[in-house]
Amino acid sequence: MRRALLALLVCLVAPAAAAQTNMVTPANAGLEQLRSAIGLWDVRTEFLNPDGSVAGAFDGTYDFGWVVPDRVAHGVSRIPALEQVSGILFYLRPATGEIEMASVGRDGQLWVMTGRDTDEVRTTPDVPTADGGVMRLRFTRYNVAADMFESRMEISTDRGATWRRGNHQHFRRRAAGSGEG
Repeated sequence: MRRALLALLVCLVAPAAAAQTNMVTPANAGLEQLRSAIGLWDVRTEFLNPDGSVAGAFDGTYDFGWVVPDRVAHGVSRIPALEQVSGILFYLRPATGEIEMASVGRDGQLWVMTGRDTDEVRTTPDVPTADGGVMRLRFTRYNVAADMFESRMEISTDRGATWRRGNHQHFRRRAAGSGEG
């Protein structure tokens, strides 16, 4: 009887164990964020006043491509009306479970934004300001769909205790073959 129970148990457990070893682990959320960003995007950026009203809105592009497939992407952000161009490096840090983006523009200011690779929020460290204070930026991507998403940038001058909105961006993937930005 004991052998029959053991044999039955092996028959029930072995297929389940084999199925577990053949299961496909879902892709890393950070990797999916990178993959979904690759391509050319038309972007409308609304810069906001402290009260949240729109100070100005400008059209531009973001263009992302792979440097190291499924690990590191490069990008260029352009807002022609402001003569603004920024270089971007977007990468995964699997050992720490983070996704990071670094951006630098004509002013030479390097912004490094880090967040969990399972989340859509990235924050900069505190950066010294000209008046002796500090500034921290927080970027949140939301309303994400295959060919569009929104992003908001918030600013804190009290080490993250309070935040005010700085800009709101609307990203729409440019259709293939419709030109470069």
